[in-house]
Amino acid sequence: RPFLQPPEPAMRSGSAFALLAMLILLPAGPASAQGFKFSQPDAAPAAEEAARQERIAQQLSTPCRAELKGKKIAVIIGEVQSNGYIAAQQQNYGPHFQAINARLRSLGLATYTPEEIRKQIAQAEIDAYFRNDPDSALSAAKRLGASFMLRGLISSQAMMNPVIRVNQVSVNMGFTLTGANGRIISDTGASSSSYAGADVSSMALTLVNEQADEVVARLYGDYCRNAAPAGGSR
Repeated sequence: RPFLQPPEPAMRSGSAFALLAMLILLPAGPASAQGFKFSQPDAAPAAEEAARQERIAQQLSTPCRAELKGKKIAVIIGEVQSNGYIAAQQQNYGPHFQAINARLRSLGLATYTPEEIRKQIAQAEIDAYFRNDPDSALSAAKRLGASFMLRGLISSQAMMNPVIRVNQVSVNMGFTLTGANGRIISDTGASSSSYAGADVSSMALTLVNEQADEVVARLYGDYCRNAAPAGGSR
């Protein structure tokens, strides 16, 4: 009788099964050995925030003489408008003022309220102060009895993002701390940008608050290192 061969399909099926089992049991390749994952978390934002918090902590750890904390600082806020004019009516910048003022006070520094400033300094003097008129700055400090003047100048620019067709706002902040005699003690700034939706002014204030911690920390460090106890006469 002719020799009977086993059914060929069954052989192929069994071989395929054996091959599959061998592949499953093989050790993982280099990708597994290196801890490869299809989805790797982005650690950059966390590292950036950690570095930011370290910078803030370093500035806030600056030793500060007790007599400096009792000296009064006048915080005056202005805004560069789209036509280049600097608007400095203090009653219009209450939230921006508080973003900086509350942090200064939480560090034990003494500041004037906007009402106290408006009662003692004429608007014309404030406007001249923002035009870098040193005589007006000195006059305003003397009239108020301030040992230090902190000028905050905020500029914001809103535009339509050409790609996704939404409002985008960029905010720049510059802060200059001077003694009553005009000597610069600290000059610092920050900038940020974000999509704004329809409420551009609200987003601008949000960005100011986001940047305020680091700005105030730098001001505080410079103040404690560079300011003279008598209010800038050094």
